Amino acid sequence: MAAPSALLAAGATALVAVAAVFLLPDPASRLPCRAPRGRFADMILANATIYTADPARPFAAAMAVRAGRVLRVGTYDSLKEFKGRDTYELNLSGNVVLPGFIDSHVHLIDGGLQLARVPLRGVRSKDEFISRVKGAVRDKHPGEWVRGGGWNNDFWGGEIPTAAWLDDISPDNPVWLSRMDGHMGLANSLAMKIAGIDKNTNDPVGGTIVRTTEREPTGLLVDAAMKLVFNVIPEVSVNDRREALLTASRHALMRGVTTVVDVGSYVPGTSEEQTWQDFSDVYEWAHSMGKMMIRVCLFFPMPTWPRVSDLIHERGRSLSGWIHLGGVKAFLDGSLGSSSAWFYEPYEDVPGDYGLQLLDMDVLLNATLESDKSGLQVAIHAIGDKANDMLLDMFDKVVSLNGTKDRRFRIEHAQHLSPGAATRFGEHGIIASVQPDHLLDDADSAGRKIGVERAERSSYLFRSLLAGGAHLAFGSDWPVSDIYPLQAIRTAMSRKLPGWEAPWISAERLPLDDSLKAHTISAAYACFLDHVLGSLVEGKYADFVVLPSTSWREFADDIPGHVLATYVNGKQAYP
Repeated sequence: MAAPSALLAAGATALVAVAAVFLLPDPASRLPCRAPRGRFADMILANATIYTADPARPFAAAMAVRAGRVLRVGTYDSLKEFKGRDTYELNLSGNVVLPGFIDSHVHLIDGGLQLARVPLRGVRSKDEFISRVKGAVRDKHPGEWVRGGGWNNDFWGGEIPTAAWLDDISPDNPVWLSRMDGHMGLANSLAMKIAGIDKNTNDPVGGTIVRTTEREPTGLLVDAAMKLVFNVIPEVSVNDRREALLTASRHALMRGVTTVVDVGSYVPGTSEEQTWQDFSDVYEWAHSMGKMMIRVCLFFPMPTWPRVSDLIHERGRSLSGWIHLGGVKAFLDGSLGSSSAWFYEPYEDVPGDYGLQLLDMDVLLNATLESDKSGLQVAIHAIGDKANDMLLDMFDKVVSLNGTKDRRFRIEHAQHLSPGAATRFGEHGIIASVQPDHLLDDADSAGRKIGVERAERSSYLFRSLLAGGAHLAFGSDWPVSDIYPLQAIRTAMSRKLPGWEAPWISAERLPLDDSLKAHTISAAYACFLDHVLGSLVEGKYADFVVLPSTSWREFADDIPGHVLATYVNGKQAYP
């Protein structure tokens, strides 16, 4: 069998060959065909290298756009009939064009808010951690909350931060700093005092207060225990959340993202109402004011499924071309980094700890059955191998009880799988909504957390999932990881951390075409929007990105780190 690197190189060469064929003059372009009078294109992209994500015609040299939709793709000659006096022609001199990226899993408003908070992602030492918080405290009045996030203790050797790191630099300000995965956070002593957390406070169901051997809280709160602090943090104003949406949208466009699946602000320990308030106070406001910049597909907390069902019944699944109603989301376990992902075997670094089951399976099954009967798409968070197997078993029961239909169940993350689980995804066409850049956070630490053999057998099995018939959809989980599709595509193809010479689990690397589709047409399929998004074909929205690469070979050999321009509805939205 050929080596993985040889297979990847062969795949790239094949794509280049296909591109060459489809970029040649089209014999059909010589057939007589005229555009109706007054129906010319608004814009024609010429001399481009267009990857359409359409298997019937994967590449084209030109594209005509009218009224925000793709009018036709093909050769330049085949589009000349659509060129009128007022048609704008954009000559791209060979630049690569891709469908607008779809990020299949974000917390969009939280991402916008995080851009204005203490940035701790990438911090590599205790001193740097403390220094950044200290700088933020200086800008606050006494009593004001200091919030931040993105820290990953694995980046500085694994030592878990405690309130003692913060107390001397923040005696007059409560501090809350969420870990990068959103399943653990650090409070200083003042924040715990305000929240009423002490040695006598019981762990809430589905959460843990991390303690010393004397039962004193260390400041770390896991999953549902975070609610103890969330309940006393002042609410973010509606105006701030609206500004966060606009800031987040601009950030997404800079990265070439034109559509996101927003799974909301709900995490274990937070209010289910926040997602609904964001829908009414932020998204509907932005829509009514003409301020939407990217398309969103919204998921709501599963316990509120009757409200989602009623909303779709009253207003339809698409409120407009900007806002689509997806379905409901739930959590079954936590995260690897917080030792709360649910595994069959205990953690290596926490003997006897198998992680957390956040929901009773009977409760989850009943809610899933009702949601599914109501026609809602169901998305459930699962990271550990046991959590994923429990969901696969449950989905079998739902299909048995509710019958076969096109439901497109989603498992969010599907990060660690038991032997044979990847094949089970394909049995019911389950969506594996995965985040390649989480691999960059976990590859160096997974062996310490669950053992090297387990980690290499079970982690981020992208290629196995595709081979088993799963539908793969790429996302970022922003603000857990940055919203950055080009980097995610590079990560899925190379599986190399910065500074690493060898890939992590090289057999699971993906070819370029599969990686691109996971951020475009497959991501659109994963949220029932493949009829209008995800590929550049006639009738779909003209959402696309222009890259600095000036040939397909250049792009395939060296994925760039940025986009030159992002277009939504055929209009330039970035820069």
